[in-house]
Amino acid sequence: MKNKILDFLKNNKIKFNNKDDMVLYFAGKFTQTPRQIKDVLNDMIKRGEIYEKRKGEFVCVDELNFIKGKIIGTTKGYGFLAPINSLLPDFFIAEKKLKGAMDGDLVLAKILSNTQESTECEVVSILENANVNVVGTITYYNNKNAFVIPDNKKLNIEIFIPKKYTMKAQPNFRVVVKLNKTKNSKFTGEVIEILGQTDDVKSLELGIIREHKLYEIFPDDVLNEAKKISQKVTNEDILNRVDLRNKKIFTIDGIDAKDFDDAVSIEKRGNNYILGVHIADVGHYVKYNSNLEKEAYTRGTSAYFPNMVLPMLPVELSNGICSLLPNEDRLTLSVSMEITPSGEIKNHEIFESVICSCHRLTYEQVYKVICGDKNASEDLKDIKQDILTMQELSKILEKRRNDAGQLDLDIGETEIKVDDNYEVSFVKKRERNDAHKLIENFMVVCNETVAKHFALLKLPFVYRIHEKPLIQKIKDVCLFFNGLGIKTKEIKEITPIEIQNLLQLTKNKPFAEIANKVLLRSLQKARYLNECYGHFGLALEYYCHFTSPIRRYPDLVIHRIIKDYLHKKINKTKKQELTDFVVDASFRASETEKNADLAERDVDDLFKAVYIKNHIGEEFEGIISGVQNYGFYVQLENTVEGLVKVDTLPDGSYLFLEKSLKLKGTSNTFSIGDKVKIKVVNSNVFDRKIDFILAK
Repeated sequence: MKNKILDFLKNNKIKFNNKDDMVLYFAGKFTQTPRQIKDVLNDMIKRGEIYEKRKGEFVCVDELNFIKGKIIGTTKGYGFLAPINSLLPDFFIAEKKLKGAMDGDLVLAKILSNTQESTECEVVSILENANVNVVGTITYYNNKNAFVIPDNKKLNIEIFIPKKYTMKAQPNFRVVVKLNKTKNSKFTGEVIEILGQTDDVKSLELGIIREHKLYEIFPDDVLNEAKKISQKVTNEDILNRVDLRNKKIFTIDGIDAKDFDDAVSIEKRGNNYILGVHIADVGHYVKYNSNLEKEAYTRGTSAYFPNMVLPMLPVELSNGICSLLPNEDRLTLSVSMEITPSGEIKNHEIFESVICSCHRLTYEQVYKVICGDKNASEDLKDIKQDILTMQELSKILEKRRNDAGQLDLDIGETEIKVDDNYEVSFVKKRERNDAHKLIENFMVVCNETVAKHFALLKLPFVYRIHEKPLIQKIKDVCLFFNGLGIKTKEIKEITPIEIQNLLQLTKNKPFAEIANKVLLRSLQKARYLNECYGHFGLALEYYCHFTSPIRRYPDLVIHRIIKDYLHKKINKTKKQELTDFVVDASFRASETEKNADLAERDVDDLFKAVYIKNHIGEEFEGIISGVQNYGFYVQLENTVEGLVKVDTLPDGSYLFLEKSLKLKGTSNTFSIGDKVKIKVVNSNVFDRKIDFILAK
């Protein structure tokens, strides 16, 4: 129906008196009820697909000079538009042309100019308000009127709270406010949640989480739907599925993991390997347009913090019937791949299955078996050979991708231990050994296989893409490497192999990790798209995310498409519906992933600041990880990062060399990768900022 309306508006210039007239017209033309037409039109307007150009004149957005995007606010009042189409530049928006749109809002905007000299637009419609709820600190004037100052300084507003809507929050408490906008562009609000005192670490963490629109609690309708799902696989569930319950299939995860959405199996056929990757069939339980599915769409991904997890799906699914627990029957989507000793995928099959995992293994257990530990090998003697065979295949797959040019930046993740009292006992680099790489390699080859299968079928799909970097960015990296004393050759064409060769130049150097970070910043960010453009970082022509449907919405989307394909349900009409849906789902998933990543990073920074606060006055060795005109950042071995301000450096003034990332003084030069010894002088947990000075 949506496409019929779009085609009509594109090909006919017709003006209606109002939207109701248009509803009645299309209801008669397409033999639908006015209610059905109204719902479709409202959805199209909400998504920014059609726009009321003048009263009664509705037009297709893609026929005009309009773009959709997110507002980037500033403390100065004006803003920028980051278009959904990542090929377009950001657009400047004057303060008066924001039309009430604020930081984070999804809007429809009209392009005013788009040249090399000027890119400017104005907001015509707010499609999705990102600031329905705002986090801030409450204060009182004259012991009577209450106001909230938002934590997000880009909002540039002060929110008046009528006394009866304060929930009796005390001054200097952090709160969540439901925001209302009045006709004169003033803001009023209602306190809906008190997070705690502003100097309380728990309230600071919750403030970050709420600022990113994340919640621990699911809506009642979602919980009720989840509770109705049986926690046992029935005979009816397994009809027409391939029964793999007699196979040696097991999971390998971190010791603290609770949601197990992937399991693996291995066999040999002559010299070839038969790798089985078995993924929880979440789509069997989360039906399209159900409350569970809508909530998964809204959340987009699970978010992981040092002391809690905010799952995409309620625990009845994420830790229950969808989790591949040992010795429990579970429904899965399986990918069986025949792989040659050179890593070539000779044959593959994708099918619905039922499994019963025989072990819940940790990376530590598997790594011990790989290393030949006698006790671990004895404990797992029934699958010891399977693990060793998997390790053989893992090395083969890793070599295949290395030969193609995959980029293994190997930038360590942080592990933070937080107790119930919000005390941080340690901050350190997370271990990554051959057991971790084994699972990574198996998931990558599975995702590649699935993506290629459906790309060749030309069915609507959600792909994970990573576009190649801009050549100027790589030239800047080469210049930086030259400043470190690393000679680089001229790069005329950017390929994964060329970037891999750059990485090799830093191998075993003390500044290797920092250099890798600089290179990482030059690369484009991976994202979801309905077109298959390949994955530059993995050096793959085809790639998607299929292996984590419990915690990622794109995986759930393509599971549904795969199941419809297997059951021969994709006709011409269904294909068109899916074409529209995967565009929207790809954009939404990219946005929610970015949001969760930022929330996780901010919370990590909070706990790092809490941790280092107990070490003020102590000295540490670190490596300069970033240079700016105002100073340089130093990263310690445990990944904690702090700023050495330029005005604390010896020898007076310094010149900032932007291209080579150096601060140059009369007798001292500080560059990325330099080893330095610092003293911790301050840790501001509110702003998550840590200050160092050079140790004497």
